[in-house]
Amino acid sequence: MVRIIDYKKRQTEDGKEFFVLEITGGIEMIKSQTTNQFYATVRKATVTSTFDEQTCKALIGTEMTGRVVKQESELYEYVNKETGEVLVLSHRYVYVPEEVLSQEEKSIQRLLSEEHTFSTNGKY
Repeated sequence: MVRIIDYKKRQTEDGKEFFVLEITGGIEMIKSQTTNQFYATVRKATVTSTFDEQTCKALIGTEMTGRVVKQESELYEYVNKETGEVLVLSHRYVYVPEEVLSQEEKSIQRLLSEEHTFSTNGKY
């Protein structure tokens, strides 16, 4: 499940305004690479919408099925707003609806079961 937590106004290259919904997944515990201690975090993503501002505002708090997943991307720079540190990242987080996840999981399960199927002569 994901939850809509906010919305943002964006502008297309030709100047048209539109709104994106900011969503978060569930809480995750991540182990720090520097301190080896666990900390709580959530994955965030934005979803483009066709809604007006009033509708976006009303949707805050709404839960939807699906997940926020990590997706590989081209390298880009990200500035940590708190520290000013510039990071080079190669991933972003995107929303994936539950229906798509279910189809992908079924495909993976089918592939895994095919890999472990014995042939008619009893050999792998």
